[in-house]
Amino acid sequence: MKHPNVYLIGLTGGIACGKSTVLAMLAALGAHTIDADRVTHELQAPGMPVYEQIVAAFPEAAPEPGAPLDRRRLAALVFTDPQRLRQLEQIVHPAVRIELGNFIAAIGRAARPTERPVVVIDVVKLIESGWVEVCDEVWVVTAPEEQQVQRLMATRGMSEAEARQRIAAQLPQAARLAHATVVIDNGGPQEATRAQVEAAWQEMLRRKDARG
Repeated sequence: MKHPNVYLIGLTGGIACGKSTVLAMLAALGAHTIDADRVTHELQAPGMPVYEQIVAAFPEAAPEPGAPLDRRRLAALVFTDPQRLRQLEQIVHPAVRIELGNFIAAIGRAARPTERPVVVIDVVKLIESGWVEVCDEVWVVTAPEEQQVQRLMATRGMSEAEARQRIAAQLPQAARLAHATVVIDNGGPQEATRAQVEAAWQEMLRRKDARG
């Protein structure tokens, strides 16, 4: 069921495709935005219930009691073991979904009766977690796999093998594109990405107005 008081865009794409860049551009154009990765990090902070559940299930992920999670160690544990990855997702995803839902609902409540504000949620597993059914549009950010690998190595200190493992653990790009209303190619210069985003934004506003 769609949200009646907001126009909801689900933004997704593979790791290191540049979703955060596109999200920032959409925010500058006037969208209300939220990044599920940022929410996840907040929920995984020491003292939070999600943190306690993760430490109970993956004690190796906390170097000492009450210490921040060692995310690299946690990633190494789950991305080589699909069963443990599902276990982690069962802890994290429901809590993240509640936070995103609260954000969307708050924007809707604050809107004027004649207004339907645009909300963009940046979610890596948008397709797998069932968000498509409640989104008015799905925007997919793409980049060549070799570029994803280079970005992961440069920005996250991963080895090439680690980077390729992380990419392989995600949904194939074709599966995301099957749901896409808009595709943003972020494989080129940022100016080219910005031009695509701005053009897609104007087209989206026309679709939104046509739907009422």
